[in-house]
Amino acid sequence: MKITMYTDGAAKGNPGNGGYGIVLKAGKHYREISEGFRMTTNNRMELLAVIVGLESIKKPGQSIAVYSDSKYVVDAVNKRWVFNWEKKSFKGKKNIDLWKRFLMIFQSHQVSFHWVKGHAGNIYNEKCDELAVIAAEQNDLLIDEGYEKLQTPPNTLL
Repeated sequence: MKITMYTDGAAKGNPGNGGYGIVLKAGKHYREISEGFRMTTNNRMELLAVIVGLESIKKPGQSIAVYSDSKYVVDAVNKRWVFNWEKKSFKGKKNIDLWKRFLMIFQSHQVSFHWVKGHAGNIYNEKCDELAVIAAEQNDLLIDEGYEKLQTPPNTLL
């Protein structure tokens, strides 16, 4: 059964508090996933949405169509940039922790990426945006360790 996944990320301030939203559809099955973080970026949330969505699919080898309004994510995969970044040990690239995590889960499935225009009336993209924004506005936001560690100068007490 083919799985359709819609994803979106949001950040208030960029960097700022952020969140992601995911809609998974397969046959009659439908699932929504979202989480919010206290300090992150929009690109990190866009990418994390794809990662968490793929990680939530427990059976390996699934055929998954990912729909995202993030050119950053879609182009990195479809234009094969991320695979070249990996060959060069991600030198000079941002979000290395997430790209490495993406590559691990990406290999477990047969994934195709499709760009959709954001805020253009696609009901599932709109739903993901709503989930991401609501997640970013929650009180008990998670810590985006990969982002915050890079922003904290060494030898600084928190």
